Amino acid sequence: MRRQPPRSSAEPLPGDVRLLQATAQAVSWLAGAALLGVAALWFVRQPMFDLRSVRIDGEVTRNNVATLRAQVAHRLQGNFLTSDLQQVRTAFEDVTWVRQAVVQRVWPGRLVVHLQEHEPAALWLGREGDDSEHMVNRQGEIFEAGDSDADGAALPQLQGPDEHAARMLQMLRTLVPLLAPLNLGDVRRLQLSSHGAWTVVLDGGARIALGRGDDGQVLARTARFAQTLPRVLATYQRPLLSADLRHGDGFALRLQGLGTLAPDQVPPPPRRVAAVPAARPAAPQNPKPRAGRPARQAVYITSVLA
Repeated sequence: MRRQPPRSSAEPLPGDVRLLQATAQAVSWLAGAALLGVAALWFVRQPMFDLRSVRIDGEVTRNNVATLRAQVAHRLQGNFLTSDLQQVRTAFEDVTWVRQAVVQRVWPGRLVVHLQEHEPAALWLGREGDDSEHMVNRQGEIFEAGDSDADGAALPQLQGPDEHAARMLQMLRTLVPLLAPLNLGDVRRLQLSSHGAWTVVLDGGARIALGRGDDGQVLARTARFAQTLPRVLATYQRPLLSADLRHGDGFALRLQGLGTLAPDQVPPPPRRVAAVPAARPAAPQNPKPRAGRPARQAVYITSVLA
């Protein structure tokens, strides 16, 4: 009887055998991964990884430790290894007056949080129907300051669309030195309408309509007004109630004792106005300005009493 030659080791195994081997190998891998996961979970839950303290750094003047603990502690989850730093940062930045928080892990068992608070630059009046007080910080960002704050009474006011808060703050910073030499009081309120018209209200009560245009045009009109107004006030010796800079060749004034309109109204550009001579004779029409000297401005007095 002839013997069968032995099966070569290179001959493939049957399909059912290969499937059984692959299944066993997959089960062993899953079991190993599960064991590793359980071991890792057990490891990170050891007492050595407990979150022991949270240290607050930075110049914190608006909030104290008790306030921060009351508002943040219940939102901290996990331990030193498992805590979500993004979640911790958000919890601190949700606290009133906190502008930015940077969170770091420091071994053993400590979180270090560096806080930057808002520095108020102006009171924001742009949000209607909101009883909480809002302010604009030095970066031009609107933030909620709580129900009330003592600083609000001393800050200048900005009123306009929210998206123009930074632009309005920059305009305020530029207008203040332009108007300060007039000695009419500090800028109490700067307004920007939805149509782009600027208005300034001074502490002394004077209201100045700066008109529309890009920021450069508005500032140029204001600078010419600031150069001319002292001569006019010296001529009439009366306090300024309002000014309208929306005229192409000059500006209109309303002085106390000369106007008949309410002090809080800014008159529209008049159709017919009489030019009032300033301290010097009026210049010829379309004069050529001298080198180094600005062109003269026409001055109009509206609603003059007979």
